Amino acid sequence: MSAAQAASGAAAARPTVADVMHADVATLAPTATVGDARDWFALSASRRLALIADGDRYVGALTPADVAARLPREWPAAQVARYGRTVSPDMSADDGRGELLQTAARRVPVVDAAGRLCGVLALTHDTRRFSCADGA
Repeated sequence: MSAAQAASGAAAARPTVADVMHADVATLAPTATVGDARDWFALSASRRLALIADGDRYVGALTPADVAARLPREWPAAQVARYGRTVSPDMSADDGRGELLQTAARRVPVVDAAGRLCGVLALTHDTRRFSCADGA
């Protein structure tokens, strides 16, 4: 095996964001209100990022701080959501981890080039590994 083939094989074996993301994620509809988002966050203390999608199209994301008590419950959540930082499913997992470490929520939406929401990339609480859907 040549050095070029070995390097190519090593690169192919490196995991991508698609390999380590949660693909089956719950989303809020674009018609969701701030109250809906608060209720969604209240269901679990581990919820740090709410994703808003219109079908499979990514609209934006919210953190618990974005829907603080100062906003009326009936306010449209999409108006407070931010498109913010996203990662591509074909990005290397190492690069995705670098993006995650720049966020307080330790979660980043995975969005493809066509704007489709593919999942969410997440780190464990200790930030040492990915929080994958398979429990890894």
